[in-house]
Amino acid sequence: MRLSRTARTVLGIVTALILLVVYLPLFVVLVNSFSTSTSLTWPPPGFTLEWWGKAFQSVGALEAVATSVGIALAATAISLVLGTLISLALQRFEFFGRDAISLLIILPIALPGIITGIALNNFFRTIMGVPLSIWTVVIAHATFCIVTVFNNVIARLRRTGTNLEEASADLGAGVWTTFRLVTFPQLRSALLAGALLAFALSFDEIIVTTFTAGSGVTTLPIFILNNMFRPNQAPIVSVIAVVLVIVSIVPIYLAQRLSGSEQTRR
Repeated sequence: MRLSRTARTVLGIVTALILLVVYLPLFVVLVNSFSTSTSLTWPPPGFTLEWWGKAFQSVGALEAVATSVGIALAATAISLVLGTLISLALQRFEFFGRDAISLLIILPIALPGIITGIALNNFFRTIMGVPLSIWTVVIAHATFCIVTVFNNVIARLRRTGTNLEEASADLGAGVWTTFRLVTFPQLRSALLAGALLAFALSFDEIIVTTFTAGSGVTTLPIFILNNMFRPNQAPIVSVIAVVLVIVSIVPIYLAQRLSGSEQTRR
């Protein structure tokens, strides 16, 4: 379908405005991380690298990074296992309630974060009687990280079909051997893409984390929120925000490249 010149112009202008609204604030944060002003006045009165040095020497920031990385890795590991198993069950087997289960798996990522956070907070504290800790955060993150793994794996399973698995079974291979030598090699790139997306999703999550973290748990997004309006901390927070954006972009970019290259080969 070919668009008229006017339609292309209007579409280009609208696209440019949307990108400007999305990325201009990120550019402002980047510039502020080099500003000499401690109150982040605009335009910056000057530029310095002082805040970058202080940010990487901040004990609180480094501990928050370590906490966020640990939580993201644990949530990603849980998501890989459960997301893969659920995908195999829903795609390879037929049973009563399959469509309902598929909807319930995807629902957590569609719900507003504050709803998920309140629900999990009540579940842990009221129903289970479990004190909030770093492990409640891991479980909470895994509930929506599973969706990214599930979507990647089940899409790959639908494309690959069952011909190779059936041929392996006809040749005498067992279920585990077929999975190890036939199914898993076809899923590797989908699993890696899902893991990268799950890690990025968990690393910068703040709403659910706020409702499920104990008093001693400080992830990087919570550290940024707590220090954003403190005197002399705003430039350091800008530096950390820039690093957070970079850390979030890299796995998403890699996941996109993996998915795109896999589709191209097919």
